[in-house]
Amino acid sequence: MTQDKNDKGFAAAAGEVSIHVIRTDAEGLETGLATLPCGAPAYYARPHHGHNLPVVLVAQEIFGLHEHIRDIVRRFAKIGVFAIAPDFLIRHGDPMTAPDIDAIRAIVAKVPDAETMTAFDEALAWAEGKGGDASHAAITGFCWGGRIAWLYAAHNPRLAACVPWYGRLDGARTKEQPRWPIDVAGEIKVQTLGLYGGDDPSIPYDLILTMKDKLDAAGAPADIIIYDKAPHGFFADYRPSYREKDAHDAWGRMVAFLRAQGVG
Repeated sequence: MTQDKNDKGFAAAAGEVSIHVIRTDAEGLETGLATLPCGAPAYYARPHHGHNLPVVLVAQEIFGLHEHIRDIVRRFAKIGVFAIAPDFLIRHGDPMTAPDIDAIRAIVAKVPDAETMTAFDEALAWAEGKGGDASHAAITGFCWGGRIAWLYAAHNPRLAACVPWYGRLDGARTKEQPRWPIDVAGEIKVQTLGLYGGDDPSIPYDLILTMKDKLDAAGAPADIIIYDKAPHGFFADYRPSYREKDAHDAWGRMVAFLRAQGVG
């Protein structure tokens, strides 16, 4: 782990890069950028060797397809997975160069959920065409990407697994973003493990419990783990919100969960 206060691989609005930032090399991996049919770029990583690899779709935070998300993609590849992260925001603005969070939120608000679902459909098909096994595929996502993970699980029930990390569960309904995870709880058919912080003012504890109740009432194959003292972004090792113990535990739970569903 190293520190680089001027690391241009990270979004400007994310602030100074933490001393805890994790850097995963690409040794033994094939990595690169693909362009999906919809025009969205996608960063991928896969082991150099192997066929019919399980696929993990990675949904980025509001900061875009910056180095933290690319590093997570490489981490998945290191455990034998074909991982791919489509940049579903860039066609409406570049979060990496936005000066502050408000500017990023303005970009995110423009992005239609339907367009995002298409980007992930295309990313999965692209990975399948490059040696991935779409019958053993999962999605995970962080922050805004956690919200997308819930929505994509409802959109694509053929997935083997879904792991949303502190994705917002409710919010303003707009033409571009008409539904939230709380609205699709009854539609979840995919094995799902939610990973949330109990000290996250953007996602109140009571709302997480309401989501759990809705999932239970619908008989959804889903559970949510709450890390009581963890804030929003507790897995983001490049930010002050990082909580190493909880992040390590949650990553291990996720990997074990994915493998139990045949992904990994």
